[in-house]
Amino acid sequence: MDQNSYRRRSSPIRTTTGGSKSVNFSELLQMKYLSSGTMKLTRTFTTCLIVFSVLVAFSMIFHQHPSDSNRIMGFAEARVLDAGVFPNVTNINSDKLLGGLLASGFDEDSCLSRYQSVHYRKPSPYKPSSYLISKLRNYEKLHKRCGPGTESYKKALKQLDQEHIDGDGECKYVVWISFSGLGNRILSLASVFLYALLTDRVLLVDRGKDMDDLFCEPFLGMSWLLPLDFPMTDQFDGLNQESSRCYGYMVKNQVIDTEGTLSHLYLHLVHDYGDHDKMFFCEGDQTFIGKVPWLIVKTDNYFVPSLWLIPGFDDELNKLFPQKATVFHHLGRYLFHPTNQVWGLVTRYYEAYLSHADEKIGIQVRVFDEDPGPFQHVMDQISSCTQKEKLLPEVDTLVERSRHVNTPKHKAVLVTSLSAGYAENLKSMYWEYPTSTGEIIGVHQPSQEGYQQTEKKMHNGKALAEMYLLSLTDNLVTSAWSTFGYVAQGLGGLKPWILYRPENRTTPDPSCGRAMSMEPCFHSPPFYDCKAKTGIDTGTLVPHVRHCEDISWGLKLV
Repeated sequence: MDQNSYRRRSSPIRTTTGGSKSVNFSELLQMKYLSSGTMKLTRTFTTCLIVFSVLVAFSMIFHQHPSDSNRIMGFAEARVLDAGVFPNVTNINSDKLLGGLLASGFDEDSCLSRYQSVHYRKPSPYKPSSYLISKLRNYEKLHKRCGPGTESYKKALKQLDQEHIDGDGECKYVVWISFSGLGNRILSLASVFLYALLTDRVLLVDRGKDMDDLFCEPFLGMSWLLPLDFPMTDQFDGLNQESSRCYGYMVKNQVIDTEGTLSHLYLHLVHDYGDHDKMFFCEGDQTFIGKVPWLIVKTDNYFVPSLWLIPGFDDELNKLFPQKATVFHHLGRYLFHPTNQVWGLVTRYYEAYLSHADEKIGIQVRVFDEDPGPFQHVMDQISSCTQKEKLLPEVDTLVERSRHVNTPKHKAVLVTSLSAGYAENLKSMYWEYPTSTGEIIGVHQPSQEGYQQTEKKMHNGKALAEMYLLSLTDNLVTSAWSTFGYVAQGLGGLKPWILYRPENRTTPDPSCGRAMSMEPCFHSPPFYDCKAKTGIDTGTLVPHVRHCEDISWGLKLV
């Protein structure tokens, strides 16, 4: 038998395809090649898809990275929320222009806080006057006409090279020098801006270490930042009471030439200023100062109350602020909009810890002591104040009782302090013991920096975020003398309970008292009658300027 011929003879091999239907081998071979081609095509497509995805990812990383300032500050920007959606925010207030206080037309994504902040706080009961709104719109036009880079600015800049000038220029300026801690800077800048409004000057802001990292531009179409090439910037740190162009020095040494107009003056309004520097608050001196095109101001004070005591300013101020104790509330919300980086800190913390609470209590603790603390007498003071004023409930330390509360009230307590101890003590107390009312108390503290670090950007970013968070609370407790607390109460329109300053490390009695108004305190006011040229108690001259609750010699608007 020819076995080879037998092997060559094809045999009809049959197979099945998962069922009873048989398939010829030649058909199966065709299916094999078809399947192989399909698999190769699938692998090629999958590989291309993976490569494309990787390229897109790298493109997003390298072309949409956070800004340089964001990396320096060390935290992420706030999210851009589409379609007006604000997670966990129950107060949806549509008045994003704050009753006309803010101008429309800004790019909202570049400064989210400007128009979003209204959704995080209750509507303010204090409405800006129509006169203030008109004044702000006119100022914005002036700032745009005379601001950095304009022909008017360039022309005025040339005057700095001269000792005296002839005639009045089109634009006059007041330059604010960045000086002192963040709370002082915010309050002093608001004061200088009000002075600019009263005297038709353009405000220019020395950016210092971080002003442009902390705050958005408040004026539409023109920066408020002093250009980096301003010719006097390198002199700012050295300006003091003995500077030759310091107004107080010139008055003291009788070197003022009333016949000519100086090109610029330095105004030393820092807390250590002398009697001659304080002549700034006299009407006659304002007449001379008003002619000078460039004023350079260094101050760490909220000097607004004393502006009300200058004849010629008081009538204008009454029209701007019929509700006299609303100056910082309106100007603060107009000027100070946190950048997206800082706003991200505010919104993320608010949504995580505060938004679901029925009531939000802010406690701002500032201890002026060389030791870091925490101190027991301060803790006792906080407990005494918050419980006596019914801000927080007492705890039952004797026995655990069964309390049937259908829907217990949830209070969120926001503590800001350089020390972690006060928040931890409160947190432990409300965890270890039940409240006498059945309320649920949550205690939260965003940061514990240990000590004030004025020159650090991240420290100041957190500080601004915490000021803003405190301003979003329903009730506020602040510490005496603290500008940090002043900013929070003013932005929030809150009359706080003030923790009086302890002496000899002893809890004061009473531990706290309610503020007369939400206005900050002017810590270093003048006590001088400009007409009589003698000392006088400036806290008794008019009913709306009174001595402060926390500093007996200070002045505040009520």
